[in-house]
Amino acid sequence: MDNPKHVAIIMDGNGRWAAQKGLPRIAGHSAGAKSVEEVIKAAKESGVRILTLYAFSTENWKRPKHEVDALFKLLENYIDSQTDILIKNDIRLSVIGRIEGLPDSVRRKLKSVMDRTKSGSSLLLNLALNYGARTEIVDAVRAVAKDCVSGHVNPDDMDEKAFSGYLYTKDLPDPDLLIRTSGEMRLSNFLLWQLSYSEIFISKKLWPDFKKSDFVEALDEYRNRQRRYGK
Repeated sequence: MDNPKHVAIIMDGNGRWAAQKGLPRIAGHSAGAKSVEEVIKAAKESGVRILTLYAFSTENWKRPKHEVDALFKLLENYIDSQTDILIKNDIRLSVIGRIEGLPDSVRRKLKSVMDRTKSGSSLLLNLALNYGARTEIVDAVRAVAKDCVSGHVNPDDMDEKAFSGYLYTKDLPDPDLLIRTSGEMRLSNFLLWQLSYSEIFISKKLWPDFKKSDFVEALDEYRNRQRRYGK
């Protein structure tokens, strides 16, 4: 089997990595950002076309305010430091989630980078921010209901393909491969609709320890599997 076209990653373990080293949690997030850079390069070199990263979930708002604030500051700094690199490497940035719920400064920077990288064609870097799969499905159901009430959609014509067109990922193919780090065996409210037939690779490594060789290992295992889609 060929390399996956779309890889999604649950980047788990930053906090535990920091705790093991006696460091504040934000140090784990900073170290995790370096793994993001390495995996983006590995994905591009491997011919992956779409890389979706679970960066901030709707549940993450429950964390202490100082950690949430530090996370968004880290994101802003990452955007500032990586924009020219994304452009140079022909990488386009996109975002899925309830973007309107993000801090204003973050939204402005994301919009600027998305505009500046819109012509990138070698890799689509798709960040899931303020994202929750159940929230995504609820938002889609609301949109479908509105279109049915307005007469734009006949409920009898609604099928899986049509419904997918109302999701945040409406312009993207479903992930071929899901990678989760830290050894946890759950989806954590991530792309529940889209991952229906994705292959899953679990790494016991914490996200800051996940490097290019680990990403390549996941791709190697994917190529050795058979996707049957229930057949």
